[in-house]
Amino acid sequence: MAEASPRDFSASRLFDLSDRTALVTGGSSGIGLEMAKGLLQNGARVIIASRSRKKIDEALAELSGYPEVSAFEFDITRAEDRQRLAAEVEQRFGSLYLLINNAGTNWGAKLEEYPDAGFAKVMDTNVNAQFALTRDLAPLLAAAADAGAPARIINIGSMDGLHVPVVQRVPTFAYSASKAALHHLTRALAVELGPRHITVNAVAPGFFASRMTRHVFEQYLADIEADCPLGRIGQPEEIVGVVTYLASRAGSYTTGAVIPVDGGTSISKGRGSVSEADRKRSFRRPD
Repeated sequence: MAEASPRDFSASRLFDLSDRTALVTGGSSGIGLEMAKGLLQNGARVIIASRSRKKIDEALAELSGYPEVSAFEFDITRAEDRQRLAAEVEQRFGSLYLLINNAGTNWGAKLEEYPDAGFAKVMDTNVNAQFALTRDLAPLLAAAADAGAPARIINIGSMDGLHVPVVQRVPTFAYSASKAALHHLTRALAVELGPRHITVNAVAPGFFASRMTRHVFEQYLADIEADCPLGRIGQPEEIVGVVTYLASRAGSYTTGAVIPVDGGTSISKGRGSVSEADRKRSFRRPD
């Protein structure tokens, strides 16, 4: 009996994204732009989508060394923009292998001052529009999929959807609720789209440098680091690595997962300290 050929577990095979078409919403800045760079460097052709023409132009200038990048100006909350985007992707590429739902917004205010309009805007952008875009692009994802190489959807949630955030001092009721909803929507969509050979996962980032976190870092960086068991904020390669895994051959059998990338913040209230008296205490049963 002939010996079976050894499996090729090389990184170049497991994580190669050559000839894959990926769409990154909110891809013109912050972690969206970093994810776009990571996908391009691993061989994918990337479409970045954003509401801001100015940010798109700045992103394209930064990505000018990559031949397989294009951009689309759209508002994820507008049905006509989603339909235009779907038509453009179909016309140019015929199908879509990877959708990264990264676009989102936030609103912070005290409970008694929290406006209905602000809550509705956050939920509409972070949940309703994410669902609608996934629904509208599902046929294009299915067209790129087969059992051996499923198409992928990656929703960018947040550690704030896993725990109640306290470090920022300003309550973000809608943001936390929207990200928790997005995590559960991820699971529901994974069940729905699995038979169509589409995996659906979520990444729940902690604190990474971005326009949204700039003010928070200026005010509370020391507290943020103290609240994290690893004692620091995240680095771009740490979010890009997880996304690359989920998008690659290595992640083909992972679906319905919500993966925290937060240095352990969502499961711990920080490193803390234990006094010498505490160390000496006995935990014997009482007599």
